[in-house]
Amino acid sequence: MNGVSPSDAARLGREAARRLASSGVCEVRPGLTDEEFAWIGKEYGIEFADDHRAFLAAGLPINSARPDEGATWERPWPDWREGDEEELRRPVGWPVRVVLQDVERGDWLRSWGARPESDEQALRVAAQELARAPKLIPIYGHRFLPGGRGTYGGQVLSIWGTDIISYGRDLAEYVTHDFHPRDEEADPGEEGDATPVWGEFIPRPRL
Repeated sequence: MNGVSPSDAARLGREAARRLASSGVCEVRPGLTDEEFAWIGKEYGIEFADDHRAFLAAGLPINSARPDEGATWERPWPDWREGDEEELRRPVGWPVRVVLQDVERGDWLRSWGARPESDEQALRVAAQELARAPKLIPIYGHRFLPGGRGTYGGQVLSIWGTDIISYGRDLAEYVTHDFHPRDEEADPGEEGDATPVWGEFIPRPRL
């Protein structure tokens, strides 16, 4: 959402943090400072949306539980403060990497025009299109929120290649959906504002 209201963005981020803390699913340590946000942005080339920033400023979720056997993500919460830098680069680059893998297997968006005959050219075009899309910032595992200062209220997306679905119309609803699954507030069918490019992969209901 553009034309951001700082108070609304902060309120949404703090509400998401409150819902996570009340779930008891993880340890929450003191939130990130302005200096830490500046370092993260420079190191990883990312820019948190204002609600995501407020969420992490209210408290930093930490991977305190042992992962399930065979889990894809041993540490699903990105530890922006003390995490291994190379390990953090994996989720940061995940959305583009896995979508391009599926493009190589034949997936393609109609809005990109006719698919080039060669896979090499198709990958080049897809990479250019994804570079123009909002950068997705990891929240938890393969759940991502669009980044960008001066924005908030983006839908949370679950990214598994081009298998992309909405996991909440905003950050607070996402936390409810994933960590308060019995709460009637959770309604992942409420997609919210579509995220450019990434949202085009979400299956549309048949009328």
